Amino acid sequence: MACILHIETSTDVCSVALSEDGAVLFSKEDFDGPQHAVTLGVFIDEVLSMADSHAKPIDAVAISCGPGSYTGLRIGASMAKGICYGRDLPLIALPTLKVMSVPVLLMDELPEDALLCPMIDARRMEVYAAIYDRALNPVKEVSADIVTTDSYAEYLEQHPVYFFGNGAAKCKEVITHPNARFIDGIQPLARWMFPLADRQFLDGTFQDVAYFEPFYLKEFVATVAKNKVF
Repeated sequence: MACILHIETSTDVCSVALSEDGAVLFSKEDFDGPQHAVTLGVFIDEVLSMADSHAKPIDAVAISCGPGSYTGLRIGASMAKGICYGRDLPLIALPTLKVMSVPVLLMDELPEDALLCPMIDARRMEVYAAIYDRALNPVKEVSADIVTTDSYAEYLEQHPVYFFGNGAAKCKEVITHPNARFIDGIQPLARWMFPLADRQFLDGTFQDVAYFEPFYLKEFVATVAKNKVF
């Protein structure tokens, strides 16, 4: 297994982790943000110092690539690119909604036919969301959704659907189907990135460092304007 540095800055939380052989060696998280411009550099100094002092050569940098905050993702991407260039490392990009799903998959009581619906807040009753099965295969691709009582009804009729993330809380009073389940406290964190990053590293799925761009929430605004949703 590879030694991978993970960076997650898609929401107000800033987090960094280092993993090796399927285990997290280092993890730092700041829940008092958004102050990524200050916090991320400090965390990166700490994790690189730890890796160097313990003779842990880093094999790749993994970044949570959105959807998410424009500012947060831009800061994270800039830092990741700098490290990749400075240390000649490959870059791995992980969809933020899949990163959010990792801790949910670890829950013992999750039914076999469960579907996962991570949500990131995008103002008012708008969210970025996707629906995955338990193997994280997309049942519904990432999209900008305006949540109503009928949202996700076709999935709820057939499966228990677990909603989570900072966009799910505001949907509790709207999505009232008996198959709807809501999980509190789930956030995209760097320490949840390693299973996905390890897989991409083994598959050799890397980004072009020079041209990589994360999936900004500003693209949601452009999509809504184009489709004249308002």
